[in-house]
Amino acid sequence: YLDDHGPPPQKVLPFPSQVVYNRVGKCGSRTVVLLLRILSEKHGFNLVTSDIHNKTRLTKNEQMELIKNISTAEQPYLFTRHVHFLNFSRFGGDQPVYINIIRDPVNRFLSNYFFRRFGDWRGEQNHMIRTPSMRQEERYLDINVCILENYPECSNPRLFYIIPYFCGQHPRCREPGEWALERAKLNVNENFLLVGILEELEDVLLLLERFLPHYFKDVLSIYKNPEHRKLGNLTVTVKKTVPSPEAIQVLYQRMRYEYEFYYYVKEQFHLLKRKFGLKSHIRKPRPRPEFFIPSPLETEEPIDDEEDDEKWLEDIYKR
Repeated sequence: YLDDHGPPPQKVLPFPSQVVYNRVGKCGSRTVVLLLRILSEKHGFNLVTSDIHNKTRLTKNEQMELIKNISTAEQPYLFTRHVHFLNFSRFGGDQPVYINIIRDPVNRFLSNYFFRRFGDWRGEQNHMIRTPSMRQEERYLDINVCILENYPECSNPRLFYIIPYFCGQHPRCREPGEWALERAKLNVNENFLLVGILEELEDVLLLLERFLPHYFKDVLSIYKNPEHRKLGNLTVTVKKTVPSPEAIQVLYQRMRYEYEFYYYVKEQFHLLKRKFGLKSHIRKPRPRPEFFIPSPLETEEPIDDEEDDEKWLEDIYKR
């Protein structure tokens, strides 16, 4: 039969066909994964997820095993898991395209603090399943006491959380300092197609659709659909309270490297937005963030931009 008709045509893969979303905890990743499940069915790519949510640091053998499993997935694939950056090329694999989203570090920490204790609107008892061994006095520990009395959960190295997702698996990536910060910045520049800002999620989705249309085409219309918004609202953490200004200032001091990284990523993200014709509302930095005041996720009309952004995309893919 093959002699008569020739071999079946090869499947033409989009480029890139290997994408990794090593999602940072409490940075909107559940919202994005909900979208990805819909998009994978709509566009026919292979969404590879992991049931492991609490193991971000891997031994060398665990790295090799995970990279092997990811690399053998049917392409085009998008793999997602809470895991610190993996260097595929170190183990002889093809380096995938990385994407990620981060948010204001103090807001991320506070969201995680209350989520571990009280869950979200999907069910008041979820937190009991997630943290069954947490003692009642710990569960109801006042956030100000935790911060100002220097409880382990509210001090370093626990607060050094976002940077290791971009720095990688090296032990020094978990030590708050310049080395991990600079390595994280380098990886953002060399290995990540896009690192977005949760506070500007609609613009993140617009850029993902532009950069990776075979994965994210129509993502914004799905995100804005009222039915999807209902699902997204169920993942909002409950029982949040605002720390005192004194406690917030202490957090700022302890998370100075996290903030230096956050503002670096935010600046790069705004540069991308301008390159692709999206206006940014850049205001002077405040002395501290406005906690838990929802900001509208609106996207301005595109501005005129004569740069050849398709050429820029080609250069990114070649890195």
